[in-house]
Amino acid sequence: MTQELPLSSYTVLDLTIARAGPTAVRLLADWGANVIRIEPTPTTSQSLTGPSTDPDSQNLHRNKRGLEINLKSEEGAALFKALVARSDVVVENFRADVKRRLGIEYEQLRVINKRIILASISGFGQTGPYSDRPGVDQIVQGTSGLMSITGQPGQGPVRAGIAISDTSAGMFLGQGILLALLDRERTGEGQWVHTSLLEAMLCKIDFQGARYTMAGDVPAQQGNFHPTQVPMGTYEARDGLVNIAASSPKMWRNFCEALEAQALFEHPDYQDYIGKLEHREQLNADVNSVTQTFTVGELVERLNRVGCPCGPIYDVGSAYEDPQAQHLKMTKPAPHAKLGDINLIRSPINLSRLPHPERFHHAGPATGEHTEEILAEFGYSQDDIDALKTAGAIA
Repeated sequence: MTQELPLSSYTVLDLTIARAGPTAVRLLADWGANVIRIEPTPTTSQSLTGPSTDPDSQNLHRNKRGLEINLKSEEGAALFKALVARSDVVVENFRADVKRRLGIEYEQLRVINKRIILASISGFGQTGPYSDRPGVDQIVQGTSGLMSITGQPGQGPVRAGIAISDTSAGMFLGQGILLALLDRERTGEGQWVHTSLLEAMLCKIDFQGARYTMAGDVPAQQGNFHPTQVPMGTYEARDGLVNIAASSPKMWRNFCEALEAQALFEHPDYQDYIGKLEHREQLNADVNSVTQTFTVGELVERLNRVGCPCGPIYDVGSAYEDPQAQHLKMTKPAPHAKLGDINLIRSPINLSRLPHPERFHHAGPATGEHTEEILAEFGYSQDDIDALKTAGAIA
């Protein structure tokens, strides 16, 4: 890379599949860690993430290098242990029995390298009555309560449009790894860091969750409107839909003035927070009758000018083409051997001393693409590598 990034001195062994684990590792890879994506040899397993060239796989695994190891073979297991001895972090999302069988439980790895950090991600946690259950985003969106508060009132449970429990758990695990690395600077020892999709989502729904844990209130679906702030939600314009937040006294006054809705501002039912909340359905209908007389562009311009938040509702393509998104340069090219330069989505973290590189270092690797290169860096000769191939430890 052209500049020294914060994590460039760390080596990470990535054993994860699907989305949650790779999301955690991507945080480390984007900020300079030497990430080695370890996949099983073709004779022992089949990829669960689809072709390595598809957009999802490329965006998840950019800035990593690929290594194939047959962890079920004696030679492959020995090779993996040799890598652990010279690495900083191992990230995995295996079931507990699989970890034990492959020899990658924390206590097993700690014998090899007391500074190693094992980072684990699961569906429901490492212990407890559900710890052995398979867990994926769709399931945990239901068991976390998220689906019960998503969608229109009376519609029934609705799945969020993104893999929110996967990405949330991945981000939390990434934070945990960084905390463990900081703690290692103080203690000289690694530790086991773990989280789960369920823990991430019970934390993520904190606004609604705290209403239950403190007051016993079970929140319900509110559709496109804020559950407690009024008016705040989605309203009709003359040519489409728009999001508006005018719940504070100042924003409400500015909303009414900007849209020449003095009668709405003076309405006796809307004079304070309690009144607005008690009459929220009628208030939202009245606001809608005002916004319908303006275009989306007019509402966005008028309301933002007076400090009342307002924005259009885009599809995904329009969101990336919006002038602000273009200004933020949220996409960067990544060089791929077969596809050429591909545009991927950068980290949203901005550091004043370390601006984002203009390009990703490399695109997501093909399975085992860098096997010989990586092993050479770890001190293996060509004869050693050939012997590992003959033994079936690597492809």
